[in-house]
Amino acid sequence: MSNNDVQKVKTVVADPTGLGLFGLAMVTLVASSQKLGWTTGLSLVIPWAIFLGSFAQLMAASLDFKHNNIFGATAFAAYAFFWFSVASCWLIKLGVFGQILMAGADLHQLGMAFIGYLIFSLFMTIGSLETNKVLFLIFVLIDLLFVFLAMDAFEVAHWAHTLAGWTELMISLLSFYGSGAVILNHHFGKIFLPVGKPFGIFK
Repeated sequence: MSNNDVQKVKTVVADPTGLGLFGLAMVTLVASSQKLGWTTGLSLVIPWAIFLGSFAQLMAASLDFKHNNIFGATAFAAYAFFWFSVASCWLIKLGVFGQILMAGADLHQLGMAFIGYLIFSLFMTIGSLETNKVLFLIFVLIDLLFVFLAMDAFEVAHWAHTLAGWTELMISLLSFYGSGAVILNHHFGKIFLPVGKPFGIFK
């Protein structure tokens, strides 16, 4: 059979942004409740960090790679692994992996990780200028979140923990909106929930 006789089948891959933003919305909603003192402990935050913050965003990343969307895929994958790492840190802090690891935990190392993610998020924020305004606002809030998380880890200010909680809550609300907009706009085939046009600065 010649190449001309081979029928090429195009696989349609749906936009995974709605799923990825939903995962982000859920984990930041639950995590913010703990930081703000509305709930206590980390035990029941961890499952949401692993399954929604991590696996849901990782699934979205893998589908975005199939879309050849390097920006979306990198963002979802990077933040998925962030939540995998944070959940692991919480497990260490709770002594799940033994007393030696728990006793040797240095929160300043976590602070360094937050600084690293802040650097990553800053250049992703620049990229988000050419996506839509809702996503841009989410990235700006993520930048602020990492600033407050780093300040809290380095014990710079006692109020940083609370501000991190409020910032996470705002990320959650905007991410719920963004997720709903992606899903409903596609489902109805029209702009049902506006997300704002790109700024048009670089493109």
